[in-house]
Amino acid sequence: TIFQQLHQFFPRHDFTRFVNNHGGDDYVKKFTCQNQLSVMLYAQATGKTSLRDIATGLNVYQNSFYHLGLTSVNKSTLAHANATGSYEIYEKLFY
Repeated sequence: TIFQQLHQFFPRHDFTRFVNNHGGDDYVKKFTCQNQLSVMLYAQATGKTSLRDIATGLNVYQNSFYHLGLTSVNKSTLAHANATGSYEIYEKLFY
């Protein structure tokens, strides 16, 4: 899919290193930094503008996104991840 092709642009090894350096997945049970990256790529690619739009859109296609490790995304989980996550992980990835 196009979404899988977008993921190929990001070096998985480097992303994992950035996450480990900044403790991005410390104390995280399910919604990892990789999941957050996938959700944000989906939001950007589809033009979603709110957390509700993102969560609703992903949950409609829940079976299609299973291979990315996403089961269901709550807007509260996404809001918490965006508020408490380290922006430096994604800044390093995109630079």
